[in-house]
Amino acid sequence: MSIQTNIEEVRSNIARAAEKSGRKPEDITLVAVTKLHEADEMNEAIDAGVTDIGENKVQEVLRKYEDVKPVRWHLIGHLQTNKVRQIIDKVCLIHSVDSFHLAKEIEKRAAQHDMTCRILIQVNTAHEDSKFGVSETEADGLIEEIAENCPHIKVCGLMCIAPYEADPEDCRPVFRKAKAIYDRWDAKEHTDRVDFQYLSMGMTNDYETAIEEGSNMVRVGTAIFGKRDYRSEEK
Repeated sequence: MSIQTNIEEVRSNIARAAEKSGRKPEDITLVAVTKLHEADEMNEAIDAGVTDIGENKVQEVLRKYEDVKPVRWHLIGHLQTNKVRQIIDKVCLIHSVDSFHLAKEIEKRAAQHDMTCRILIQVNTAHEDSKFGVSETEADGLIEEIAENCPHIKVCGLMCIAPYEADPEDCRPVFRKAKAIYDRWDAKEHTDRVDFQYLSMGMTNDYETAIEEGSNMVRVGTAIFGKRDYRSEEK
């Protein structure tokens, strides 16, 4: 199937899941994940209505940036502090902040550009050693520390990655824990430093379940572009 057809199918699934959770399809932001896919495929997705794309690696953003049509870029993978300066002015949202050390570097570079950088806090509610992210008990402290010390950062919500499960139903507890943190902060008075808007959770295998559990931003790659050729990453 074509990329456009795949996007239509994904949007149909999003609409169905949104309806189940009492929301509208337009309440859910689709981030098309373009890891290991080239600019021509990305532009095809943009022509089909995609407005947001997500890259895992800074070097991929830089490599493709000039060849891709106007779109909102998201950095969704782990971000090293020495790479922050390279993408601070290119992405609309950094999904993967999980330490104050990283936040301090983002603050430094955002101040140099006289801009406010929008971030999400990555939470590891599955408690997987192989994944980045703070625990539920650490999330509040990190948000408060950033809010107190980083005037050029706006914390806009949370991101989490559920374990891959053959049955996406098994992901619900992981999503619910993240949603509980999100709801607690969303209920507080929003400020220019903490303004919860996005709960980024759900990928190709589980995005419908994630939406049913409260996600309003899903990161979908394989269902749009097909399986990736990981051999190209090794070159």
